[in-house]
Amino acid sequence: MADLGEIEGLVLVGAGNMGGAMLSGWVAGGVSREAITVIDPNPSNNIKSLLDRSGIRHAVAPPDNIKAKILILAVKPQVMYAVLDTIIPIIDDDTLVVSVAAGKTLDYFEERLGQHAMIRTIPNTPSMVGRGVIGAFANSLVSAPAREKADMLLSAVGQVEWVEKESDIDAVTAVSGSGPAYVFYLVECMAEAGRKLGLDEELAMRLARGTVIGAGALMDGSEDEAGTLRKNVTSPGGTTAAALEHLMAEDGLQPVFDQALEAACKRSRELAG
Repeated sequence: MADLGEIEGLVLVGAGNMGGAMLSGWVAGGVSREAITVIDPNPSNNIKSLLDRSGIRHAVAPPDNIKAKILILAVKPQVMYAVLDTIIPIIDDDTLVVSVAAGKTLDYFEERLGQHAMIRTIPNTPSMVGRGVIGAFANSLVSAPAREKADMLLSAVGQVEWVEKESDIDAVTAVSGSGPAYVFYLVECMAEAGRKLGLDEELAMRLARGTVIGAGALMDGSEDEAGTLRKNVTSPGGTTAAALEHLMAEDGLQPVFDQALEAACKRSRELAG
């Protein structure tokens, strides 16, 4: 099996939050600094510092003297069209193109770059702290070794989950891409409910935050399913059971999530169309 130290010809276009997180993960994971070129006209101070410390090549525009073996497109979707025009000279028939831009289908890239081995991904914001979930789809031109390399690079910021159909990316977007916002809102709701029960506002927020963080850590360290962990907390006739009677009712949380994720999935299709 290959490792990150064997990666060559890696070009990162865009070193913002997501691109910068991947770059940090690659450096920590052992990708050679000589193997990386970063193209970004205005990197953050943190990324500038990383580039200076590591000696990674940095350019404000695609250099004339390189060809990318692996091209990672990590720019905002609204500027992707302009960026694609500039990177055409650094790709060739053997370049693997990996997009981390939401709402851009592989057809979009093929229309502008031609036929290439391409991978479309949808990471989520916990990728910025190395705990992301990254949905990924590879077209038929991506070889097994190329997919393995992409998996290693994406795994630098989290858990990679491959789907068999590109259309599944919309559902992945609804579940994990947008999912962190649902969890943050859950914390807000729990804190507000605690405040209404008479708790100090700041205390209620600390309790809600700490509970969600702790529950996530417990689930991360357990082999049990989420449902089993829930049942472990729920004593018959107890306080948790009283709350779950409302949350798990026919008009409780599940139908709300069904509607919410359907709306997110629909919007993802609209943006991609």
